[in-house]
Amino acid sequence: MHKDMEKQLKGYGLTTAQILYRLPDHPVILQTYVWQDYDLAPDFPEMRGFLKFWEEKLDGPLHSVRYIHRKLISATEWRALKGEFILH
Repeated sequence: MHKDMEKQLKGYGLTTAQILYRLPDHPVILQTYVWQDYDLAPDFPEMRGFLKFWEEKLDGPLHSVRYIHRKLISATEWRALKGEFILH
């Protein structure tokens, strides 16, 4: 099974973050970075890990982060079916 599908079945949803940060050489200018990954709401460990990495390793200080989260698969979308397709 594909790793993204496995994450979705474990409750992960798609999280997209718009990150505004200041340019190191021109701090009055804001730049945008878009980050997207599968993450677990409400704690968002993947996004928090990425933001921690940003603050520790990158030069552009964070200004703000806006994000949205959407579960792509929910329990009501899965149901057990019995059947078989035979292909020749």
